[in-house]
Amino acid sequence: MTFSREEIKQLGGPFALAAAFLAGGIALVYAASDSLAGARRQFALAQAERRQNSERLARIAEEEREVKEKIDVYRRLRQLNILGEERRLEWADAVSRIRAQRELLDLRYVVERQRLLASVQGKPGKVDFYASTMKVDLALLHEEDLLRFLADLGDSGNAFYAVKKCAVTRTGQALTGATMTPRLRAECAIDLVTIMDRGAKK
Repeated sequence: MTFSREEIKQLGGPFALAAAFLAGGIALVYAASDSLAGARRQFALAQAERRQNSERLARIAEEEREVKEKIDVYRRLRQLNILGEERRLEWADAVSRIRAQRELLDLRYVVERQRLLASVQGKPGKVDFYASTMKVDLALLHEEDLLRFLADLGDSGNAFYAVKKCAVTRTGQALTGATMTPRLRAECAIDLVTIMDRGAKK
């Protein structure tokens, strides 16, 4: 099939228009492809940012939980009067009170000089752990007297009481009907531990 010059001239406009449409379509396809790639990149960046934000929030939540736990421990130590300078008068009062309440027949003790156990670096300052050893000589009617004394001492507060050792021996005294005679004697070494927080606000 052949076209005349006149027909070719008449078809020139539509062909040019079709070519323009084809070029425009190709340009739109490329533009859509670039737009899709850009959208995918933005989506990936948004996902990465969201992941980072989630991780950051998780770290903040964990740090808040740790801070809350430390504050709870600190308040508990405050309530037990373990923080700060040692309280020798309170220790003496506690022993006297236990002796009277438990009706202990013979109880003697001495508290040695305070010594540094350990220093731990903290924020904002270091924390020092001190101990003063209390040596106790106690007459017992039976073993339970010693256990009650130690339990009462631990419940009295004013320090953390760590029993280093206790030795129980028999006195060899015979029972008499007239009076209660201690048949056992306990010698104990007990560390009275206090904590000094150098970074605490006065």
